[in-house]
Amino acid sequence: MTELLVFITILIILLFFAFFAVITFISIKTGRVESPQKRAGRQGEKIATNIIREVLNDDDVLFTNPEISADGKQTELDNLIINSHGIYIIEVKNYSGTLYGTKDDYEWLQIKMTSGGNFYQKSVKNPVKQVNRQIYILSRFFKENGIDVWVEGYVFLLENNSPIADPCILRTQKEIAYAIHTDSRKKIDKKTKEKIISLLKMTQGDGDSVS
Repeated sequence: MTELLVFITILIILLFFAFFAVITFISIKTGRVESPQKRAGRQGEKIATNIIREVLNDDDVLFTNPEISADGKQTELDNLIINSHGIYIIEVKNYSGTLYGTKDDYEWLQIKMTSGGNFYQKSVKNPVKQVNRQIYILSRFFKENGIDVWVEGYVFLLENNSPIADPCILRTQKEIAYAIHTDSRKKIDKKTKEKIISLLKMTQGDGDSVS
C-alpha cells in the first residue's frame, strides 16, 4: 500500500511538471510569454537606445521600434534617426559568446559556454543582411510616399563581438555619434526632414527628440 502511494505521488508530480512544461512551451510559441532570448534582445535594445540618446543633438529625431511596410514586405527598426545629415537605421544585437560568419552569410554561428562549463552552438541572424533588408523596405516606403532620400544602415553589437570588420558595424558610442552626424550621400533639407517626420508620426506615433 505504501509503495502504491509513493508511486501515485511521483506520477502526480511528473504529470504536473509535464503539464507546466507544455503550457510554457505553448505560451512562448504564441507570444504570451517572452522567451529568454527575446527578453535579452529587448533589454539589449533598451540599453543601446539609451547609449544613442546620449549622443543626439538638437537636430536629431529618434524613432524607436517603428514598423514599416512597403512593397509587400514589413520590418521593425530598432532605432531610426532623422537629421539634416540623413536617415540612419541602427539595428541592435545582444549576441553573447563568440560569433563566426561572413558578411554574406544568411546566418552566423554563435558558440556559448554554460555556467556548468559546457559549450553549445546555435545559428543566429546575420544582422548585416537584416539591416540591408531594412534599408530597402524603408527606402521603398519613402518612395511610395513621394520622398526620394538615401537611407544608411548600421549594426551595433552590444558585446562588441562581430566576426567581421565592416563600415556598417558600430563598436562604440563614439562611432555611433560619428556615423549619424556625418553627411550621407544625400543631405536632407528642412522641408524634406519635416515631411519625413510628419509621415512617421502619422504611421507610428511621436518619436523621441532632444529639446
